[in-house]
Amino acid sequence: MTAAIPQLTTIAIELNEGVAEIRLNRPERSNAINEAMWRELRIAFAWADATPEVRVAILSGAGRNFCAGIDLAMLAGVGRTVAHADPARSHEALRRVILELQDCLTSVERCRKPVLAAIQGGCIGGAIDLVTCCDMRYAAADVQFSVREIDVGMTADVGTLQRLPRLVADGIAREMAYTGRAVDGFEAKLIGLVNQLFETPEILLEGVLQIARTIAAKSPLAIRGTKEMLNYGRDHSVADGLNQVATWNAAMLMSADLEEAMAAMRDKRPPRFCD
Repeated sequence: MTAAIPQLTTIAIELNEGVAEIRLNRPERSNAINEAMWRELRIAFAWADATPEVRVAILSGAGRNFCAGIDLAMLAGVGRTVAHADPARSHEALRRVILELQDCLTSVERCRKPVLAAIQGGCIGGAIDLVTCCDMRYAAADVQFSVREIDVGMTADVGTLQRLPRLVADGIAREMAYTGRAVDGFEAKLIGLVNQLFETPEILLEGVLQIARTIAAKSPLAIRGTKEMLNYGRDHSVADGLNQVATWNAAMLMSADLEEAMAAMRDKRPPRFCD
């Protein structure tokens, strides 16, 4: 039985044929991430991770813009949230708030299933932190990326400065972070921030859905292992990564999925993998 889809207030979720669409759903505020959305992102991706029927997820945003970043009303209230007569305790509380917000976004990266971002319109500030947690990024031609934290007088602190330089050249990441300038779809494709550009948001969603369906048709166990090894290899040496994948396949290689894939090739039919 499929686990119940969480009923959330700022995020809408649909599940069809192994593909979960997790959609930011505050279009009237350009999907700005308020306090509820931070928490609900973690709930949504914990559900995707734990639900066997979910083989791949698409992260999208309702309306004209993918996401305008952190809700400024929430940002303005942080000082009141961490206020304490002792400055040291106030600073400790702020550090814990930042670590909590980091973890909410890291839940996207932590999800064992591939996460494909479908991005249209504005992808600003905290939205960059969010999409850099995804496995792949696809965009409509009207997209505008901007690391906007510098323009509000702060250092980006929930993932952009750690993940963006692993996706694009270091100098490009620094330029984006230091200037806050907009990067359009053509440049985003040129620098490797997005995999593909699509003409319109509608064509974008259909194109990303087709890619997601292709992934969903593969061995779920092999896909999960591939994601884990890619993430591990990114953060470790080649020797460490080789050792890790040897350990993984020593446990996982001789699987029902391997038998089914071999049988399907022999019988010239599509494989049928269990979740």
